[in-house]
Amino acid sequence: MKRRPRPAARTEPWHPCAWQVQSLLLAYPDEQMAERLSLARRAAPVLPARVRDPLLAFTAHAERTSAAELGTAYVATFDHRKRCCPYLTYYAHGDTRRRGIALLRLKQAYAAAGLRLADDELPDHLAVVLEFAAAEPAAGHRLLTEHRAGLELLRLALRAEDSPWAAVLESVSATLPPLGGAEQDAVARLAAQGPPEEQVGLAPYTPPQFMPDPAGGPR
Repeated sequence: MKRRPRPAARTEPWHPCAWQVQSLLLAYPDEQMAERLSLARRAAPVLPARVRDPLLAFTAHAERTSAAELGTAYVATFDHRKRCCPYLTYYAHGDTRRRGIALLRLKQAYAAAGLRLADDELPDHLAVVLEFAAAEPAAGHRLLTEHRAGLELLRLALRAEDSPWAAVLESVSATLPPLGGAEQDAVARLAAQGPPEEQVGLAPYTPPQFMPDPAGGPR
């Protein structure tokens, strides 16, 4: 039986606002965090409840947490726990040559859209992908949907860790179509087996500044 192709995902007028706010809240909580939280609170009213409420839950937590504590929690969550990896191509490709190619393609897509990354930014960090989606909704929506299984695994891992950033992932998921059967299978497979483990050099495929950092690091 021939499988019916999935219809193209439709973007909504509020999607760019949601993705921009989510991007800001998933960045490392530096000295600009208070400004980002204020922006999130001002932008939230235009978003649907399923997208808005998790964001407000995160901002409420972040506002009653000191910057030092929030930064320590961020590093402990995203840098020291592989299962909470914010780099989306890792879920599909692990540390293989294919990941190097995927990173390069993302960088090229961003460059074509006029988005320039800082030297210390990897193009597959979820905050970067969301920032791109806010600027280029159709292309960004496709990217997020392509990485739907990895996003779901990250959401589940953050929830299992009782991480405040789980709320932001809940909000991200609420901007995307529900998981399809194949995506649910991919999530189950990733949860059971983990990403590919072929350890190969990525240097022939990606410039050094865009090499994945196995230990993670703030965006």
